[in-house]
Amino acid sequence: MSAPHTAMILAAGLGTRMRPLTNATPKPLLRVALRTLIDHAIDRVVEAGATRVVINLHYLGDMIRAHLGGRRDIEILFSDESEELLDTGGGLAKAAPLLEDDPVYVLSSDSIWTGPPPLRALAKAWDGARMDALMLMAPVEQAIAYTRAGDYFLTGNPPVFTPRSRGEASAAPFVFTSAQILRPSTFSGRPAIPFSQREIWDELEAADRLRAVVHAGGWVDVGTPAGLDAATGAVEAEMRRAEGGG
Repeated sequence: MSAPHTAMILAAGLGTRMRPLTNATPKPLLRVALRTLIDHAIDRVVEAGATRVVINLHYLGDMIRAHLGGRRDIEILFSDESEELLDTGGGLAKAAPLLEDDPVYVLSSDSIWTGPPPLRALAKAWDGARMDALMLMAPVEQAIAYTRAGDYFLTGNPPVFTPRSRGEASAAPFVFTSAQILRPSTFSGRPAIPFSQREIWDELEAADRLRAVVHAGGWVDVGTPAGLDAATGAVEAEMRRAEGGG
């Protein structure tokens, strides 16, 4: 398969852990190294070669629409959840008519990656004969500003692993970094009601259709003001490296 030409960015959260920064500003419009989180996410989609992106909206969605009105490097569509917040799975189900049938990139607007292009790594490893979802993971000890207990164990040989959910274990060594390639048929027939995309992954894991790759660079969980500061530091450091400044 060629790389996905469509992406979905999950941007409908309330950003409660970011308060007071999100009292009057939606989280996707907070800035990391002078660029908004939503623009960083779209940059990754464009970098991977996609030509259209669907963004779901809820809290202060009109501000996000207005901000992106001048962007011309990719076709932008919106899935409106202003009447009801649908969680990650429900947001995918509602947006399904806009996503068509081919596998799509799905990512959150509150993640920052450094190092090799994350979505290109997913596209390179995608094998539709073996998988319906391919998740991008990071080792917990390398996840910046991440404070939870991990999501998955990985088995198999690199570069493509088989994930096993943490389940009742107290911790797991890998965390999902919010980027994946996902086949729309895994969610397109579901009702647009609130549910987590974890339900989709659990079903695919049981069917042996869930796979993962490990990101070769850094990942920042931008969930709190501390995460926002850490993301700014990580991006600025990478910019200095790119400029030869060490």
